[in-house]
Amino acid sequence: MTSYSKRKGTHRTSWKKPSMEEAKKVGLFDAHCHPTDIMSATPRISEMNAKALTVMSTRAQDQDLVLETAKQYPVPDNNTQANGDKQNTYIVPSFGWHPWFTYQIFDDRGGQDEVDATQHYRGVLTPEPDKAFLKTLPKPRKLSSFLHETEMRLQEFPSAVIGEIGLDRSFRVPHGDFKSEDDSEVTPRDMTAKTGGLNEGEYTPGSREGRPLSPYHVKLEHQKVILKAQLELAAKHNRAVSVHSVATHGAVFDLLQSLWKGHEKPSKSAKKKQNKDAANAPLESDYHSVEGGKPLYPPRICMHSYSGPADALKQFLGARVPADIFFSFSELINFGSHNSEKAVEVIKAVPNEQILIESDLHCAGERMDKLLEDILTRVCEIKDWSLPEGAEQLKKNWHRFVFGVAPEE
Repeated sequence: MTSYSKRKGTHRTSWKKPSMEEAKKVGLFDAHCHPTDIMSATPRISEMNAKALTVMSTRAQDQDLVLETAKQYPVPDNNTQANGDKQNTYIVPSFGWHPWFTYQIFDDRGGQDEVDATQHYRGVLTPEPDKAFLKTLPKPRKLSSFLHETEMRLQEFPSAVIGEIGLDRSFRVPHGDFKSEDDSEVTPRDMTAKTGGLNEGEYTPGSREGRPLSPYHVKLEHQKVILKAQLELAAKHNRAVSVHSVATHGAVFDLLQSLWKGHEKPSKSAKKKQNKDAANAPLESDYHSVEGGKPLYPPRICMHSYSGPADALKQFLGARVPADIFFSFSELINFGSHNSEKAVEVIKAVPNEQILIESDLHCAGERMDKLLEDILTRVCEIKDWSLPEGAEQLKKNWHRFVFGVAPEE
């Protein structure tokens, strides 16, 4: 791993091992992962070094799996004061519908109770799919039903996040291998590379993994409808969101901006004017405004495995943005390709208090721990932090993202 340290005379290899042990005592917090994709590996969570896992759901088949797994590894009652060396690994569940699977949902909120599947899929996929492909797709689900189910899950888990949600221009719908009755897949897939050696056929149904991709994309406008509905649900319940964005950072920001329009933080000139009358000066907590008793936008947003350029950060970090926006990074996405130099520049540019780390892995256990340790080391080298210093900062950031407050010392 390339060293980015600016400290003269520092030899990372001489302190890395003891420092990592100190960092583990502070606690490592995974901001985004998918262990329920390999359910046979979830018992390994109890043996992991990570202090907390923010576990995403993405589609119909994993919503209840995330819920049940979260029940097995609950958030401690003193979640803002959890001691890194005394608590077992716990899960913060995240409930959401991933942009890859948005074609499976139709918007019935205008009163449309049913939809013709062929008509729906021809309307949301591009280019227009052929009849043979259409026959492989599942029956579309109602958006209102999904939102209601998600709302029930949020009420059951007061700390739950909404995710994984977002937009994706690049993704292509995989060729379907669904059973028409229950949407479960017929064809088992060899997931050895993902699972660390587990047998094939153990991957949770509904995934794109191991299936050839079709030429069809989900229209961005349809993705936006599903994303906006979930952002509004997060706003209603004052929950954080974990956002997937591929080649859509501008579109994501524009949608967020439309939600908080008119409720931005005041400009410097406006602040000066307001300060002339202290009684009218807004508190920081007032910026998550309400209209008709409902918040207008999610209070905390994580751009997961952020892949945009450093310049694109400016819009998210604008002084008038009223939401707290975080950026998480992973070894698998940000440093698994030729774009690693871009990721280094982005991490340098992200404010210290707004950075998170994640594994984005589909299988619990040692590899998930190792990926967290690797990205911690990477971020600390780029930021010129010691591992314990970095772990402490990232712990505070994760608590602020999930719970809205930093842990008490």
